[in-house]
Amino acid sequence: MLAEFLKRTVCALFEVHEDPRQVFRIVTPLEYPGTGDRVVVRVRVRDGAFSIDENGEACLCASMIGGDVESGAVEQWSQSLLQYSPARLCNDEVIRATTMDERLVVPYVFRVAEAAQQLYGVATSRVERRSGSDFKGRLSRTIADIAQEFDLKHYAEVELPISGKFIADHVIETPTPSIVIAAMSDTRLLEGELIHMQYREAKKSGHILAIAESQLAVGKAQFERANYYTWKTVVFDARNLRSLIGSVLH
Repeated sequence: MLAEFLKRTVCALFEVHEDPRQVFRIVTPLEYPGTGDRVVVRVRVRDGAFSIDENGEACLCASMIGGDVESGAVEQWSQSLLQYSPARLCNDEVIRATTMDERLVVPYVFRVAEAAQQLYGVATSRVERRSGSDFKGRLSRTIADIAQEFDLKHYAEVELPISGKFIADHVIETPTPSIVIAAMSDTRLLEGELIHMQYREAKKSGHILAIAESQLAVGKAQFERANYYTWKTVVFDARNLRSLIGSVLH
């Protein structure tokens, strides 16, 4: 019974529309963070082949809020995409995957949607980082205090050894390095998820710890989802953060 309910419910989250000229438009439940716009993927049938794309909307949405879709970070992300996904960021700023195999169309729809959300996060991450907040200051002071108490080295604004020139707000030298992402927005939280994914792909040692000022700052749904795509995602609390760091030392 539950399996049938889940099948119906999950399938209902996707809308499929048949447009003219053999174009099928899939409106997914994924969103570009902070915009409310859903990720839409199109399947185009051409001479027996299938082209799956997002119509350039990821770049457009990112550009509209001041994101840089031509940055070095986007270029490096695009290169890393070649290693683990059939999707490609093409010269016309459209993310595409192509296949002759009908069985691969649905999996490729998911991979294109995933890449669209990732591109948006990478292109807009620098925009989010420029905004100031006392939250980052309080977090920095708390981490410095915890590191001093436990006699741990820690570093701020660390460029991570992965594609995309991602920056960790803090790295604490716990037995497995604690890589702290100050999630001031849902976009920055998504960037933390991308870092986690790349660390897993590269089998690098590191715990991605995303810390939000509040669930409201990043969105309740995004906050709950992020716990599946980071080591931990928590709301900032100095006492709880001390306990969490202390727990990984034993």
